[in-house]
Amino acid sequence: MTGSSEQKIRTGEQFDAVIVGARCAGSATAIALAERGLRVLAIDSARFPSDTLSTHLLWPSTMAEIQALGALAEVEAIGAPRLPVAEAVLDDISWETGYSPVSGIDYAMCVRRTALDEVVQRAAVDAGAEIRQRSTATGLIWSSSRVVGVRYTDAEGHEREARAPIVVGADGRKSLVAREVGAETPLISAPSGRACYFGYWTDPHTSLRHIATQWRVEGLLGTAFPCDDGLLLSLLQPPIALVPEFRGRKVRDAYLAGVEAIPGLAQRLDGCELASKVRSCTGIESYFRRSSGPGWALPGDAGHFKDPVTAQGIRDGYRYGRLLGEALAPVLASRTGVAATAVDEAAARWAAQRERDCIEIYQWTNLLAAGAPPSPIEYELYHRAQTRSEFAAILADIYNRVERPAAMTAPATVAAAYGRALRRPNFTTRDVVADLRDQIARMGSDWMLRRRFLRDRPAFTLPRRDPTGAPAIAVAAHL
Repeated sequence: MTGSSEQKIRTGEQFDAVIVGARCAGSATAIALAERGLRVLAIDSARFPSDTLSTHLLWPSTMAEIQALGALAEVEAIGAPRLPVAEAVLDDISWETGYSPVSGIDYAMCVRRTALDEVVQRAAVDAGAEIRQRSTATGLIWSSSRVVGVRYTDAEGHEREARAPIVVGADGRKSLVAREVGAETPLISAPSGRACYFGYWTDPHTSLRHIATQWRVEGLLGTAFPCDDGLLLSLLQPPIALVPEFRGRKVRDAYLAGVEAIPGLAQRLDGCELASKVRSCTGIESYFRRSSGPGWALPGDAGHFKDPVTAQGIRDGYRYGRLLGEALAPVLASRTGVAATAVDEAAARWAAQRERDCIEIYQWTNLLAAGAPPSPIEYELYHRAQTRSEFAAILADIYNRVERPAAMTAPATVAAAYGRALRRPNFTTRDVVADLRDQIARMGSDWMLRRRFLRDRPAFTLPRRDPTGAPAIAVAAHL
């Protein structure tokens, strides 16, 4: 190595922010910072367009985040159909509803990550961010116990350094940044009771390409989400006890057998052809990690991950990536100089707010991810949604993050549901009483966990207006 090369590595380049990872959270943070005039570098090991494991169902609240990032028209142009109708089926009990609009958007979409990530990344470049592909972070740069930059290998294999007052680790569940700062071990976590297998199917059923559907039969969960290029994404999430059936060369056969075991899904896919290999995600663990510290922050899956059963990751990656950028921008753009303590305080307030916003949906997701057969109360809630459209809308809007999970379990609703369950022949009185006891115990333990986890978190007020003066996204800040 020459002396000039050594000097280049030692001094590096200076930015206002360096972001490791340029997919959902990384691009959103980059857009929020760059459009406020800050010099931003985002590096990513991939060469885009590039696929990644993802359920990629985008709720209306997710589409609203894409709109806030300035990429809605381009994402729509990818060609995925709008999905204004949500349908859920438990055995033979079904309900169908629309969504409450978020910032005027009342439809979901399912867009494959190959196209989605490239479009949002282009929006970051258009905002003024610099994105370097095929660049792999190899370590952090420290000064007096503070992160001050990133070492990485660029597309030509050269070792580089980039320095900044803040390093944003948007590098996913296996985050190098989280590992380097000692945040890899979660603050709280929950192993999933499900695995996830999915494939893409041709979809000639044009009359059904406006509906996103989920089916549950015993412990199995399956979906049909029409997506771009005329395809349909079908997820199968069996209980983890069935994982041995999916190993090695058996995965395709086991996946197809699982589809057949869900009559509604098998009927939806009748006439469709599996057009891809079956991909898998196993050993899933949901968690919150410590997400800020001296000179660093962790948006996206690097800091917080939920089981894909509720498809919340992309929305939260965009939303909290954007909010991190908005929180940091005034500090990083200070005319009196960047104060390290102010950077860290802004990141800490942002992290605490995400924890408060996401803890309830995290717990609800863990419940759905348990992989257990449906309980008596779940059957009754489906019966209620089938006959009462306003309750079906509540269930859809929990996924949409317009309603809290608690909205479906008001005391009067739960009492009436258990009363009806006792009169049905499907379950014995012992079954219903045992379920009630389990639900009370779970709600109590969830409440205790929330109270302990959120104790002493600093206050943080979300921005209510964007820099153009337009109204902020019309969704409750606590969701």
